[in-house]
Amino acid sequence: MTNKNFKYCNNLIKYSRFKTRVVNIGGIPLGGNYPVRIQSMTTTNTLDTKSTVKQSIRMIEAGCEYIRITAPSINEAENLKNIKEELKKNGYSVPLIADIHFTPNAAEVAARIVEKVRVNPGNYVDKKKFFQTEYTDKEYEAEIERIQKRFSPLVKVCKEYGTAMRIGTNHGSLSDRIMSRYGDTPLGMVESALEFVRICEDLNYHDIVLSMKASNTQIMVEAYRLLVNKMIISGRNYPIHLGVTEAGDGEDGRIKSALGIGALLEDGIGDTIRVSLTEEPEKEIPVAIALVKRYENRENHDEIPSLDSIPKNPFEYAKRKTFQVNGIGGKNVPVVIADFSKTHIKSFADLSTIGYNYNPGLDKWNMNDTAADFIYLGKQEIDFELPNSLKAIYDSDYYKTLKIPNNAFPLFTIDMFEKASARSDTLNFVELTINDIFSEKFNNFADNESVVFVITTSNLAAMAEQRRAFFEFMLRGVENPVIIKRNYCNINANLFRLHSSTDFGALLIDGFGEGVWANTDELGLGSEKNTRVLVNRTLFGILQAARTRISKTEYIACPSCGRTLFDLVEVTNKIRKRTEHLKGMKIGIMGCIVNGPGEMADADYGYVGSGIDKITLYRGKEVVMKNINFENAVDKLIGLIKEDGNWVEPK
Repeated sequence: MTNKNFKYCNNLIKYSRFKTRVVNIGGIPLGGNYPVRIQSMTTTNTLDTKSTVKQSIRMIEAGCEYIRITAPSINEAENLKNIKEELKKNGYSVPLIADIHFTPNAAEVAARIVEKVRVNPGNYVDKKKFFQTEYTDKEYEAEIERIQKRFSPLVKVCKEYGTAMRIGTNHGSLSDRIMSRYGDTPLGMVESALEFVRICEDLNYHDIVLSMKASNTQIMVEAYRLLVNKMIISGRNYPIHLGVTEAGDGEDGRIKSALGIGALLEDGIGDTIRVSLTEEPEKEIPVAIALVKRYENRENHDEIPSLDSIPKNPFEYAKRKTFQVNGIGGKNVPVVIADFSKTHIKSFADLSTIGYNYNPGLDKWNMNDTAADFIYLGKQEIDFELPNSLKAIYDSDYYKTLKIPNNAFPLFTIDMFEKASARSDTLNFVELTINDIFSEKFNNFADNESVVFVITTSNLAAMAEQRRAFFEFMLRGVENPVIIKRNYCNINANLFRLHSSTDFGALLIDGFGEGVWANTDELGLGSEKNTRVLVNRTLFGILQAARTRISKTEYIACPSCGRTLFDLVEVTNKIRKRTEHLKGMKIGIMGCIVNGPGEMADADYGYVGSGIDKITLYRGKEVVMKNINFENAVDKLIGLIKEDGNWVEPK
């Protein structure tokens, strides 16, 4: 089906789980045919046994199957025993995972107590000083030997005590050595983990779980795919832990997590997941459960046309080549289509739900940064003129009745387009299914320079089917722009947010799709107005999370843990309130130095806890101000942005 060098899952057109080896973690096996496991991480001080146990119980009762706890020093590692005993006294035997970064001695203590340890190969025994150093092959090998000597004791302890290990690479904390040879790339992430895997294998230790986390969803998905590819080629099959690191909070955090994690679950990749939200950890669990539940019985989907080869590299982002049709495709950002076909538009105010606000005093429209580009009206007639920047789409049979179809365009089926007497000279939407693409009719108007395709599907494996359509366009050299359309019925708002983020996002991060269009029922929100607001906001959020259209400030905020030195939720909200108007800016908000300059990766500015009530500010990865008093830190951050000339006053 595919070039072996591009293979990263069982099958791109037939859903099945990628089967990994089984790793037993405290009696709850991971991998193989076992369910995708749900986990999260405590945010309490690990030395506060009572608080950590209480929070752990809330997590367990929400559905958490593994609990991760930070162990930044030997003291915290030793206290894991007390936490474990208190949980057992309360009737809970959930496996515990110790989270280790810079402290091998703490890891070796923890591995004798808990069921699993997590190490980050970028900072466990490696250098991270942001120095760009060229290593000769001999020097590089000497570094590997040094790492082996420091890492081997932990492996031997894990082997002796039956403790599992996650080797978890983070995009932002690759070592200087890895950066010097591979750069800040998915390949560097994979190789960082495999170096540690080889040391484990040399010691005949295989109770390993692997992860490739990043805040950038494109990089995260590419790294996981490349990891599986390298394992397939080398005959390995270690279980995979999925997560988007520093996803943030609220709606944005859920969208970004669903996009990255869901894109991989769609291809059967993933044995355990953690949704990293800047919220209480028990709130992460329902999101994770909802993401996993969607793939129950997925194997029963409709057949998708066979595929002999993949026409693109799945490990690198590249936008599919298209020509431009009236502002769609080419070098334009993806458009957003608002569906009003089930809604009777009564007044100007109805358009406020999609970003357009009418000022009667000035007789003009104001549009915000998340204003839809097109509005689908079906056969609906409205009695006022739309804003100039909002274009209308009508069903083709209604379109031909319009006297002056300015800024309005028809939507055809493939059969209707062939027979149409009234077409637009500049833009015609043609709705297609996968079967239409493989029909003879399709060849008659592919590459028509006025046609934008709208791909729809009712397949249970909908994303895979739509992706197969994009593959076919590439294989045939068809360069028409394509709108991705999905219908969502009988689900609530939370599921719509998660499902649509996966469905659209998984295609967008592969460079597919010149627009997005979601048709929904009321999603349980009680009104059409609330539904339209949510759908429009979600679609723009998906484009932002996929990094294909930036419409707002992005916050790269860690989910907090016992290392955190301030209230992350409170501070994130405070910074958001002051900066959310800075469209396109990326601000990292990190609880400690572990999740500091590295984890922020490509943030423009960083706000990092560096001590009790102390904050360090970053410009990119450069330290600008050290150990600022917590009370003044947000003001100092705003001052830094202003000093750099990147501040604009809110409207």
